[in-house]
Amino acid sequence: MAPELAVRPPRDEAELRAALALRHDVFCVEQGVSEADEIDGRDGEALHVVAVRDGRVVGTCRVLVDDGIGKLGRMAVARGARGGGVGAQLLDAAEAGARAEGAGRVILAAQVDAERFYSRRGYHTVGGHFVDAGIEHVRMEKALR
Repeated sequence: MAPELAVRPPRDEAELRAALALRHDVFCVEQGVSEADEIDGRDGEALHVVAVRDGRVVGTCRVLVDDGIGKLGRMAVARGARGGGVGAQLLDAAEAGARAEGAGRVILAAQVDAERFYSRRGYHTVGGHFVDAGIEHVRMEKALR
């Protein structure tokens, strides 16, 4: 049986730093995104969600809420934790956080490879593909009930 996964806001600065380090590993190291594209200066105003297993941050997502719209982004799951439902639990927690901050809908820019993941969770595609940080993306949104 796999160790229990806790999905919640970071408990302290160490967990937040671990989440930012995970994002760096996934986006900058694995995918070749520049640090300038990954670090946009908005982390301080965001709600962060982490997935923690055995004291280690294995997933993260952040939520920014403006004018009743939640913007989910920077979702990253550690390579060894992918495919086990971590992303789905992060998404549920991020949506709950957006809803708690007054968002009536959420939007995101999904990497095209992840479009099916979000579609299966109620998101629909808005518009065509575009390139961000050298990676093909698509805008998606979902109404929160």
